Amino acid sequence: MRLALDEARRALSSGEVPVGAVLVRDGQVLARGYNGPVAQSDPTAHAEIVVMRAGARRLNNYRLTGTTLYVTIEPCVMCMGALIHARVERLVYGAADPRVGAAGTVFDLACDSRLNHRFEVKSGVFETECRSIIQEFFRSRRGK
Repeated sequence: MRLALDEARRALSSGEVPVGAVLVRDGQVLARGYNGPVAQSDPTAHAEIVVMRAGARRLNNYRLTGTTLYVTIEPCVMCMGALIHARVERLVYGAADPRVGAAGTVFDLACDSRLNHRFEVKSGVFETECRSIIQEFFRSRRGK
């Protein structure tokens, strides 16, 4: 999660919403990245998607079985859909997203028995740090 926080800080430096993510398999970092919708003019360039795309290219496989995705903020519905389709094994996130969180806060897609893949979710890892960086970003934006 420390690496994901480093990526969130990179997003912050770039003027993006500070969300960072890291994809790991067998203790090896496959990919790391951060939010990029503004810079990439791409509404799907959330940190989770950026990292899963890079991990899939590295593995030469769209299935990311056996992987853990670390992300600073609870994923949205789009990102959770991608985790399901990629067959990610485990999600670890820092702070809940009370507005659009889809890993247990607003929706719980990781455990929905109607879907064809379910996976483990661990929340609250470095929660204070993860929440703080995003809250400060939005406070500064509202102040301008």
